Amino acid sequence: MQPFLFNTTRSIQFGAGALLKLGDLVLAAFGRNVLLITDPGMMKTGIVDRALDVFKAAGIEVSLFADVVADPPEVVIEAATRLAREAAADCIVGLGGGSSLDVAKLVALLAMGREDLKEIYGVGKAKGPRLPLILVPTTAGTGSEVTPIAIVTTGTAEKMGVVSFVLLPDVALLDPELTYGLPPHVTAATGLDAMVHAIEAFASANANNNPVSRGLAIQALQLMGPALLTAVKDGANAEARADMLLGSMLAGQAFANSPVAAVHALAYPLGGHFHIPHGLSNALVLPHVLRFNAVTAHDVYVDLAPHAFPALGNLQGQARVAGFCDALAQLSIDCGLPQRLRDLGITQEWLPKLAKDAMNQTRLLVNNPRPLTEADALAIYRAAY
Repeated sequence: MQPFLFNTTRSIQFGAGALLKLGDLVLAAFGRNVLLITDPGMMKTGIVDRALDVFKAAGIEVSLFADVVADPPEVVIEAATRLAREAAADCIVGLGGGSSLDVAKLVALLAMGREDLKEIYGVGKAKGPRLPLILVPTTAGTGSEVTPIAIVTTGTAEKMGVVSFVLLPDVALLDPELTYGLPPHVTAATGLDAMVHAIEAFASANANNNPVSRGLAIQALQLMGPALLTAVKDGANAEARADMLLGSMLAGQAFANSPVAAVHALAYPLGGHFHIPHGLSNALVLPHVLRFNAVTAHDVYVDLAPHAFPALGNLQGQARVAGFCDALAQLSIDCGLPQRLRDLGITQEWLPKLAKDAMNQTRLLVNNPRPLTEADALAIYRAAY
């Protein structure tokens, strides 16, 4: 067995109603002055008010930053960091989807004043220390609560990542009840994003692909494969919501240590240029990337397919791999997501630019089980068009 490294969030607390523990968690270890980071959409759900009530009951002083946007740009992170410093926050709490959690990670680091955002893009450049950090996801998708990654939009369109284990929070607090109100299209897109995390982690060509990550990826797909469509169609189904939130976290733990690859590399330009939600961007290219990878990742997909879709266990070899790609495409259709780039207003003239920009995602492309060129990326975008 090859040597490997596996890191994850120090404390994970899961359960319906877990939000009520938030005040006690802060008081136990982190102080009485919190900066809560979230977004305008969350402010409308009532969940932020519930969190503020929990803090108030515990006697915790709270400053609120609620200006996070999807694909957060540097100016948002800088504004939240200034507020953390002005408020002398001794703990950062991120509440919301992946964007809010990513911003919270970076603010916890940058508020210390020892590092500059522009100098920590890449792998292992952020050294810390950081402020205490608690992350509370409200979508079952990014797994950000257990990953050492924060994604930032730089310039007008390009996305860059800060990757460092110092970004792993002290506590991930997972309450399935916070996901009950997610609209079906958000449930679908974020859920497929989480399934991509598990699939790419399992198949990753990264040298740190390891048995722990592979086991977590399998368990994640066993939970999410049967649960996603139910959660989309019946958003108050407690079992499906719990399975999706736990599965998303397990997939996050998997790809935090065995990194994702070409699906994400090709998804990022779609989000950067057209502001397509990240999960939907992944769903649009997923089956086409898997068909491309199947040339070299055949055995990997043969092993993985029945865990997501048990009926595929009745097929063998290439038929099972083809069935896996088709089943993922059909799941996206059944969930009601758009299926073609043209459905999102993308014209054919954009495809070469998308392919060129995808090649900038070298951090991800090196993990793909089949080497991918710009011409290959263009062919995949054309297949998705």
